[in-house]
Order: sequence, then structure tokens, then C-alpha cells
Amino acid sequence: MTEAARPKGQWARAWDRFRANRLALGSLVFCGLLVLLAVAAPLVAPHHYAETDYDARLAPIGSEGHLLGTDLLGRDIASRLVYGLRTALLVAFGAELTALALALVIGLVAGYRGGRVEQGLMGFTDVMYAFPSYLFAVVLVTVLGRSVFALMLAIGIASWVTQARLVRAQVLTIKQREYVEAARAMGARGPTIAVKYILPNAIGPILVTTSFAIPAAISAEAGLALLGLGVQPPTPSWGAMITDGMRYLLAAPQVMVFPALLFALTLLAFTWVGDGLRDAFDPTAEQR
Repeated sequence: MTEAARPKGQWARAWDRFRANRLALGSLVFCGLLVLLAVAAPLVAPHHYAETDYDARLAPIGSEGHLLGTDLLGRDIASRLVYGLRTALLVAFGAELTALALALVIGLVAGYRGGRVEQGLMGFTDVMYAFPSYLFAVVLVTVLGRSVFALMLAIGIASWVTQARLVRAQVLTIKQREYVEAARAMGARGPTIAVKYILPNAIGPILVTTSFAIPAAISAEAGLALLGLGVQPPTPSWGAMITDGMRYLLAAPQVMVFPALLFALTLLAFTWVGDGLRDAFDPTAEQR
């Protein structure tokens, strides 16, 4: 069989389907640019986020030295938008890593071991599922404090349940397949089977849920900031910027409009990436 005629693997077929979705591909590029912008915030931002210019408070768009204007304290809006992006992505990615780690451990162990172990872990998962996740995040932030690290932990610990259920369901399906039975017959131990044979074949659906969980975490961070439970000032947060800007919507609309617009575009981009991944890993996509 020639190289050109060799059938493509699962990941190659998924990439082809994702690449054919122009909206998802463009959103992925946009998300990549957002990540680069957040990493390079100190180099890109024209001012430090806490730098104040009391002679230029609520300066309009296009003011000298302040392209997008300033807020009530004379802080540059463009600079605070960039640093607010860094805060949002740090919290979102950190929270999702926390949630994913918990979900993988609990879902893998419950699905593979079964029996009382599964009953105990899934019973705990059901209890967590019954508790409102947002309220749980509020309680954790109140206890842990208003820092980026505390927000990561609070949102992550409050949002792992759905992913844990998905991981368990994937494990229950995959552990019955022939290659897993063959590995078990060859003497492979449980942890080796779970990590080497089961997890790689369950990564597609997990990746899809992760892509949707990131914008949810960004929304949760902004929501906590709206309640006054975001990061400590003067560290910028889009939620706090939107809240502060609402007071000056008529006098200085740029204070609220720009963070709200960037917040909405970011959520849409990550959501469209998630939609593209969901279609890319859909096993029935090629039959439509």
C-alpha cells in the first residue's frame, strides 16, 4: 500500500474535519493570538495597569497617550484590557487544569476499578453535582482569599463533576475492548492499562469538554468579580472593569464597552473552537 493510499488515523481525520470548519479554525487562530497577547502583556501594554494619571481621568478615545481612553482614576484602558486578558486566561487555564486533574483521577479509578470503589467515588460526585457549583466557588473564594491562585482552585474544584462523569463513561466503554483485554492477558497492571491504553483513546471527548469548560471558567471569573470576589485591586479583571464602567456608561462609555466587547469576543471564540472540536471528534461526521 502506498503512502498516499494509507488510511488516516483518528487524529488526522479529526484535524481534517476541524480544518474544514472555517469558523472554528479562525477562532482557534484568534484564541492563539489572545494567549500570545496575554503572555506578552508587559511588552504590548503602553502603560502599567496600575499607573494613574489624575489629570486625564475619564479621557475619551484617542486621547494623547491613551488610545482607548482612561477610567475614573486615569488608568489606561488599553493596558488594563491586556492585563485583564492575562488574569482571565490564567484563571481559566489554571481552573481547567485543576478540574481536569480531579476528573481524570476520579473518573479513571471509578470506571476501571468498579465495585465499591466506583460506588463511593460516584456517590461523592453526585453529592458535588447536587451542590450549586457557582455557590461553591463563592464559598471557596471567601475562604481562600481573593488571589489568582485562589480563583483557580475555587473554580476548578467547583467544576470537575461533569468531566469526571464523562471520563468514567469513556472508561467503562473502552475497558471492554479487545486491545485492553489483550493487554490484561499479557500481564499489564491496572495503572498501566488505564494510562497507556484507555486514556489515549478517551482523549477526544475529554478535549471537547475541556474546550467548553475554558469559556465557562472565564465567565465564572468575571461573575465573581461582579460580586466583588475577584482578584484584589488594582489587578485588572474584565468583570470588575465592566462593573466600574456601568456607573459612567453615559459620560464615558469606553470604560465599559471595550472590556465587555473583548469579553464577549473571547467567549465566542473559545465556544466556536469547542463546537469545531465536537464536530471533529463526532464519529458520525463522515457519514453525513
